[in-house]
Amino acid sequence: MNKVELLLPAGNIEKLDYAINYGADAVYLGMVDFSLRSMRKGEIITAENLKNAVELAHSYGKKVHMTLNIYAFNEDIDNLYKTLDIIKDAKPDAVIVSDFGILNVIKRELPEIALHISTQANTLNYEAVKYWRDFGAKRVILARELSIEQIRTIREKVPDIELESFVHGSQCVSFSGRCLLSDYMTNGERQANHGGCAQPCRWSYKLLEETRPGEYFEIVQNERGTHILSPKDLALINYIPQLIEAGVDSLKVEGRTKSLYYVSAVAKTYRKAIDNYYSGIQDDSLFDELLKVGNRGYTTGFYLNKPDGNGYSYDISKGLAGADFLFEVRDKKDNLLQVKIKNKIKTGDEIEMISPDEMFKTKILKIYNFDMEEQEVGNTNDDIYVEFSIIPKNYKYALGRTIGIKNKR
Repeated sequence: MNKVELLLPAGNIEKLDYAINYGADAVYLGMVDFSLRSMRKGEIITAENLKNAVELAHSYGKKVHMTLNIYAFNEDIDNLYKTLDIIKDAKPDAVIVSDFGILNVIKRELPEIALHISTQANTLNYEAVKYWRDFGAKRVILARELSIEQIRTIREKVPDIELESFVHGSQCVSFSGRCLLSDYMTNGERQANHGGCAQPCRWSYKLLEETRPGEYFEIVQNERGTHILSPKDLALINYIPQLIEAGVDSLKVEGRTKSLYYVSAVAKTYRKAIDNYYSGIQDDSLFDELLKVGNRGYTTGFYLNKPDGNGYSYDISKGLAGADFLFEVRDKKDNLLQVKIKNKIKTGDEIEMISPDEMFKTKILKIYNFDMEEQEVGNTNDDIYVEFSIIPKNYKYALGRTIGIKNKR
């Protein structure tokens, strides 16, 4: 039996590097103009560096799935034709597609690249999976509205195609992400299925009665808030064995716009869960690790039972992390680590250090600026040197965070 794939998002090249080093078997990335996520930070994936990104992943022996999953207008198809040589030269292992026009172009013009059918195609049943298999797809990314038992049935009916399923991350209020709220509420300027979703499902709403203009009434559910369309985040960390035994080939984490810390910590946690399954180890502490990254509260979505009102986050729209991301380790000088500060630290703080291979508590003993002058505090965005009571065996890719869990939801 082949080991299940852990598939992580790569919002930029740095996140790609960290995702792989923290345990991903493969990454998925989108190039500007053809992706459903518009990146704004870091070395974003463009036509100019797509090949570099793919080659970096391949240098680790890992795979790259490229997202071409917008719903395309004529001008998008014209643009795709201009981009085909760039994609061919980059050699991604697969392309993720949902639009029939893009599917037709890729199948005809780039037959050497595997086709993966996006969750946006709303694949809910075994006959649809058979259709995609006969069309030539290597993999179907199943709709998020399926239960584990329904996935098991699909696998039994169609054993000769790869199945991919989401296991973690933000969820959309609409059916498999096919939403027009953003289009309507921004007058077409932020099109959801064109990579520009403004996420109106995360907005706070009030009620206006038309005969009382200017009088707004708060929409309240159990006095918890007014984010009436905002689902909690998906977390299936405790159900990895059931998903693997149901026949899923790839476990996918959502989050190309999430932070470097989020990608690293989630990859590390799901990597451990998968490895524990194959080693026959049970670890009930892994869910708490996921509470340390940004979340709106967690739910199992449709995978166990159809979600009810408890599957929505009424009080917040932005994810709250149970631990603060403090710093990213950049280099080592003698017994000091050079770090990039993300949240304020000070001498004497006890913090938690994580790396691809370790997780431990350590204490900040001394802080120095680049002139090696001692200081008491490291402020956000500072590049400084820090002496710790314990440092990782391999400092590369190490990250620091606060100890424990706050904002437990």
